[in-house]
This record gives sequence, C-alpha cells and structure tokens, in this order.
Amino acid sequence: MQTCDICGNASETVFTLSRNGRSGRFDSFECAIHAMAERCAHCGCAILGHAVHHVQKAYCCQHCAEHAEP
Repeated sequence: MQTCDICGNASETVFTLSRNGRSGRFDSFECAIHAMAERCAHCGCAILGHAVHHVQKAYCCQHCAEHAEP
C-alpha cells in the first residue's frame, strides 16, 4: 500500500502523476489538482481546463486576464 503525498491516505489505488519534471503520488484527482494544477496569475485558482495566456502568464478565464496588471 502506498500513501498520498497530499492527504496521507494509505490506499491500494494510489497513482503517480508527473508534470514538467515534478511527480507525486495521489489517491484522488482532487489531491493531484491541489499539488500539480497550474494556478491563475490573477485570482490563484487551480486551472483545470485550457488556460488563457496573456503576457506570458496563465489565467483561468478571460475576465482574470483582462484585470491582470500589464
């Protein structure tokens, strides 16, 4: 049995996820999102879908991209 890096839950269904040279062990997608998801440069929320890119930064939506500092 392995342990989730985020919540510490020991489970037989722990999986490993790698992104941009980082990897972790998780027991759920929720824990993987907390650890690995890109964050909006304006509001800080986890970006779960396609990000809006503006001035080399990632945003969760067009609204945040428009209100970001130039």
